[in-house]
Amino acid sequence: MLRIWFDGEDLGRLRVAREPQALWETVLSLQMLRTRQGGPTFARWRERTAARVASTVSPEVLRTLRPLIPTQGYFPDFLTPAYSGPVAEGMAAVARTPRQRFADEVELLAAEQPADMRRDLPTWRADTMHNVTNALASYHRAAIGPYAQRMHALVDADRAIRARALLDGGAEALLESLVPMARWRPPTLEVEYPVEQELRLGGRGLLLVPSVFCWHYPVTLLDPTLPPTLVYPVEHDAGLDSRVASSEDALAALVGSTRGEVLRQLDEAGCSTSELARRLGISLASASQHATVLRRAGLIVSRRAGNSMLHSRTPLGTALLCS
Repeated sequence: MLRIWFDGEDLGRLRVAREPQALWETVLSLQMLRTRQGGPTFARWRERTAARVASTVSPEVLRTLRPLIPTQGYFPDFLTPAYSGPVAEGMAAVARTPRQRFADEVELLAAEQPADMRRDLPTWRADTMHNVTNALASYHRAAIGPYAQRMHALVDADRAIRARALLDGGAEALLESLVPMARWRPPTLEVEYPVEQELRLGGRGLLLVPSVFCWHYPVTLLDPTLPPTLVYPVEHDAGLDSRVASSEDALAALVGSTRGEVLRQLDEAGCSTSELARRLGISLASASQHATVLRRAGLIVSRRAGNSMLHSRTPLGTALLCS
């Protein structure tokens, strides 16, 4: 169990990441690629990514990353630094890891590894962090880059649920919306976690990071002095590797004024099926059917929020409206 302790200032400093966090997704996806986690949802992604990595990524990349990123448990915090901007900024932050921090975190990792795996862990040299960042960037291009649009859509859909909870009930309602993976029991957020750990925010607030490749339970940093972060899994309504526009039939089904109006109604906060029906003056069944067609064409994503189904536009859907 992970217990996150809030004080009076922390609720006001609660935030949700605006987009997928590239380095978290990179590290977590490598864990998923090497295991059977994710089941059918990631089966096609795993198959295609394994082939792409084998053909485009040098063996040295995996030899660099695998010892640092075990299939489960702790991996060094320096691999997922806090940063803003493009992924290159994150890689630069990794490259600036101080020697002592690198040594301390690799030592923590070594303590959890069997003896035959410890010898593969890197030691500090002048080019160590250069090699690590190059390996991360190379793997990211193969495993994450091709799915950026789909990942943004999934994170946008999750943000719509959190935004609605915040607007309807404030910061505490946002935390309550994280069930069943977390439970808000003021003043603590209790998170399903494989080990016992406590995090006291002390007025720093908390960054919630919706993640595509986080699986089963949320993840946080081990070092309590780092910016407080909780990475949690988004819901998946289809496999990650599903195509955005699946066929000419799906695109042809979009032709019509009603579906165009449905798409326009889906603002950043999302819209439930019943709200769509009410706004457009159509039946609930008709609104649900239109949403299904739009979802199959990759123009919206849908998530269950309580007893409602909440729909929001994907980047492709927004681009279509603006074209």
